[in-house]
Amino acid sequence: MINTPKSIRLHIALFGRRNVGKSSLINALTNQELSIVSETPGTTTDPVLKAMELIPFGPVVFIDTAGIDDEGALGQQRVSKTIKMVDRCDLALLVTTNQWDEPEERLLKLLKKRNIPTIVVFNKSDQIALNEDLVKNLEQQRIPWLAASATTKQGIKALKETIIQLAPARSEIHPTIVGDLIKPGELVVLVTPIDSEAPAGRLILPQVQTIRDVLDHNAFCVVVKENELRLALDQLKNPPALVVTDSQAFLKVAAETPKNVPMTSFSILFARLKGDLTTFVQGAIAIERLRSNSHILVAEACTHHVVGDDIGRVKIPQLLQQYVGAPLKFSHVQGHDFPDELSPFDLVIHCGGCTINRRLMQSRILKCQEAGVPITNYGITIAYSLGIFERALRPFPESFSAFQKLQKSGAKELID
Repeated sequence: MINTPKSIRLHIALFGRRNVGKSSLINALTNQELSIVSETPGTTTDPVLKAMELIPFGPVVFIDTAGIDDEGALGQQRVSKTIKMVDRCDLALLVTTNQWDEPEERLLKLLKKRNIPTIVVFNKSDQIALNEDLVKNLEQQRIPWLAASATTKQGIKALKETIIQLAPARSEIHPTIVGDLIKPGELVVLVTPIDSEAPAGRLILPQVQTIRDVLDHNAFCVVVKENELRLALDQLKNPPALVVTDSQAFLKVAAETPKNVPMTSFSILFARLKGDLTTFVQGAIAIERLRSNSHILVAEACTHHVVGDDIGRVKIPQLLQQYVGAPLKFSHVQGHDFPDELSPFDLVIHCGGCTINRRLMQSRILKCQEAGVPITNYGITIAYSLGIFERALRPFPESFSAFQKLQKSGAKELID
């Protein structure tokens, strides 16, 4: 469990004022001295992510944040970083003693808006009396609350139980990748090019996780490079249930895979796993309204080393400009540097998001929707630009049906 990727762990964020004991609570919940604890307010200056086991729940990530009441220019920057952690958390602990004012109300309002399960924790309850008026107000709003003490461990067991009770189901945090597309005993062929972007000595995370998902669903897989696909298919007694390819080999794999065999890409699988495939399909159709100098944001979740023929910086821009037949303007962001202001962009194209959790991808989709900016993903963009969009979508009936409806209506929702 310790090696479980952060992207598929339950993310629990602790929010609250300085010196309410957020770091102490993490130590109490995990029975380990993970966080630095001090009586000096503001010890935690930046959000810190700690991958741990929350027994008996399993693998989680605790997010320790700076105080929401921090002051001064630097303090406001810290508060801003703290608020950004709302985008990443699956469950929130709003920690207080007996203080409750604008900072707490503002944060609680945001958590409610994002439908994030929230527990109000009255820490230091062995030293400070409960705010009875606040308790009544929370109960009227049906917001769970607990009195606890990180020092004496009072209420810690109950807090763990409440976290487990309110935590999203595992299937919401990390749904299946291909398990619902195949049956036990069926074969999946995975096409994994070994090129300049492939890490030395290993496969990339989406490929590894897809292999594991196939095995978890009692099916089996064959892993080949793109130049070995035809040979592999010829040697099979029965056709595979599914062929999954790296997006960069889409055309070759589409040409060599029999028409009756479902085919898609790792990136499209992860568009469904981490985001909302139908929303990304709608975003791809918005490519039709791109014109000369349209501004496109290309967002990558990881901070990998950029190579000469990088997919996000070179290949996708080339494909899109060729498809549109005009020069386009591209901006790029990596890691967690997703902009708050999206109005300058005509389209957002996101990577598969294998290194971030589902909640963060959903938050980015929501931000785009609130800004009225369409969003799609690498694999979907490539399939659309290459003219094999329908083929790549056929394994997903709901999204394929949505695409057909948009086609019949002339995509008026996006293009008019």
